[in-house]
Amino acid sequence: MKKIVFLFVALTAATTISAQNYFTRDGKVKLDATSSTSPEKIEALTKTASCVLDASAGKIQWAVLLKSFKFEQALMEEHFNENYVESNKFPKATFSGQITNLSEVNLAKDGTYNAVVTGKMTLHGVTKDITTNGALNVSGGKIRVNAGFSLMLPDYGITIPSLVSDKVTKDARILIDATLEPMK
Repeated sequence: MKKIVFLFVALTAATTISAQNYFTRDGKVKLDATSSTSPEKIEALTKTASCVLDASAGKIQWAVLLKSFKFEQALMEEHFNENYVESNKFPKATFSGQITNLSEVNLAKDGTYNAVVTGKMTLHGVTKDITTNGALNVSGGKIRVNAGFSLMLPDYGITIPSLVSDKVTKDARILIDATLEPMK
């Protein structure tokens, strides 16, 4: 009888642990590097960002393949990959962080929660500390993540040539929208 009780407890714990991890491979990340003086938009979107969230610990990790960003103009995309982020040399951007106000966020209960996330962003071979606010909407066992933050491109070793400095801002805006589902 003790073995049956132990097995039941072990299986319940394993189910609970796996249900506390959430994942997506189709997160949307929008990059806007349009200068305030530019007549044309310098924007790109990827719909293939990956994210893993350990809900019990509040740990979150993101990975984005830089070549997955799509621009309206092919020439912008080419310049982005070859001249700015050098995606052949630095193929992805990553973020590894922690929800620092986890005690105020109940990822097991439907609702919308404000989250503060602190961690390390790696882009173009440079890692920097970053803190941002976001919204976590829990509904039907899924977690929708919405966040926005700015990256100073020179902080990551990305230089903007003077020829296009009136079009491309040094302070790029990043917007995230992703729905995470329980890992299976």
